[in-house]
Amino acid sequence: MASFTQHAITALALLATQYFTVEAAKFTIVNRCPYKVWPATGGAPWEGWALEPQQSIDVYRDAGWSGRFWARTECNFNQAGEGGCKTGDCNGLSCRAGGAPPASLAEFTLAGFGGMDFYDVSLVDGFNIPVSVRSQGGSGSCRETSCKFNINSVCPPELQDKGGAACKSACLAFGDPKYCCTGDFNDPNRCKPTHYSELFHNHCPDAYSYAYDDLRATFTCSRADYTITFCP
Repeated sequence: MASFTQHAITALALLATQYFTVEAAKFTIVNRCPYKVWPATGGAPWEGWALEPQQSIDVYRDAGWSGRFWARTECNFNQAGEGGCKTGDCNGLSCRAGGAPPASLAEFTLAGFGGMDFYDVSLVDGFNIPVSVRSQGGSGSCRETSCKFNINSVCPPELQDKGGAACKSACLAFGDPKYCCTGDFNDPNRCKPTHYSELFHNHCPDAYSYAYDDLRATFTCSRADYTITFCP
């Protein structure tokens, strides 16, 4: 016969499982661009789709999932899904790798610390098209975050990529530790905003502009669904 302690442990484990069980989050991906885009997601599983203007698709991810969404542009795929894209390429229509930077990212960790979802729009590796993230039905602060401005229109020549179709971050362009927050600069007290990261921040103040932008760029919500809109 199991002891009282064993019964108590079993009951507590069952209660914890019931308490922390969270239904899958729904991500509605919307294309508001006046051109076709090829959204993609990484973080297991890798997936990719094609969306004409005004089209949308629903994607579901379980609690504990951590990954990202981005949009690819100017893609060309054959019937087998083989081909590539000018920006955000991920080796095939359905993706077999992470998106090639620079690309605007919508990043998520579902049911993380304290059961909260953590999400952000990141330009740490650069920008290709505008994007926004809006929560639905959750509890907590659940603020919208976005980069709605076309950074490509103000991108300095030294950061321009793909003939002006994307804008690199200074880290991606130069690989300097002071821009990448690596090496001796792998410390929030030493790695500070630069005039390049401030260019991104000034036009998209809610988005990550460099690696240690956590305090002004990370948002939380609980038990929500999310709408990711390209060209909001």
